[in-house]
Amino acid sequence: MAVDAPAGEERSAASASIISAPIDAPVVEGEIPLDDVAPATDMPVESWFRLLGSVAVRNVSAATLTPYLPRPEIATGAAVIVAPGGGFLVEAMENEGWPQARWLAARGIAAFVLKYRLQPTPVDDDAFRAAVRARFAAVVASGAARSLTTPLAAVEDGWAAIDLVRRRAAAWGVDPARVGWLGFSAGAMIGLAVAGSEPGVRPDFVGAIYPAMDAVDVRADAPPLFVAMAADDPLFGRQGYGLVQGWHEAGRSAELHVYAQGGHGFGMGAPGTTSTGVMAAFDAWLTCGGWRDPGATRPEGR
Repeated sequence: MAVDAPAGEERSAASASIISAPIDAPVVEGEIPLDDVAPATDMPVESWFRLLGSVAVRNVSAATLTPYLPRPEIATGAAVIVAPGGGFLVEAMENEGWPQARWLAARGIAAFVLKYRLQPTPVDDDAFRAAVRARFAAVVASGAARSLTTPLAAVEDGWAAIDLVRRRAAAWGVDPARVGWLGFSAGAMIGLAVAGSEPGVRPDFVGAIYPAMDAVDVRADAPPLFVAMAADDPLFGRQGYGLVQGWHEAGRSAELHVYAQGGHGFGMGAPGTTSTGVMAAFDAWLTCGGWRDPGATRPEGR
């Protein structure tokens, strides 16, 4: 969903209707297949398009990971897997993937954009638009009820991405004990699902940007959580803050930022709103948590 789209309900409606005809697939340098997960079968051919002017992809059958590595002289050893959102039907790569990865790499954090397997959508453009409208209309209409279930294939891709970064940590200049997650919307929900896994296959910290906010089961050893959303989010803004409350009740560290405006899908931040500070807030949270510093002593719960 594009950074410069309108906020609130208007933005949500636009995100489901302003979809371009297919475009040529972009050249993504350094993209690596996730060989540990099998490609989805019976999936239409992968197709790229523009959603509100921003490059997106649908019908992803084979997961990939694209590294964005910092210059060696500024590298901190921290790593973050970046997962775009899109309701598990599309992935907003240009709004919630590539720019965030470049931003992190410029600040010494290795970033890895995950293109995870999606649920199939119709090949016909009009039928595809109708499917997207129906998906997001159902979430808006549900109010405080979650109407999106995280597909197992996406969770498996999350596990595989974390495993790949840790296995290649030395080559990429990464500390395998400081591999985290930054997900947006559906990408955040994947991160939360992966965070509930056993030690060794889950991220060391999780950033969830405008995720579903209802309560989930929280492990007694859950990784620290950073959450950011907008109060006028038409999808999840009326759910309350059960997600963060669950972390606190489990005695785990969680930080919540709620911006007055920004709607859903603000990416790097909706212009003219305080949501433009989301990446700086995430970076400050990483710093205060000791994730940038291999020698830092992290507070209890981290």
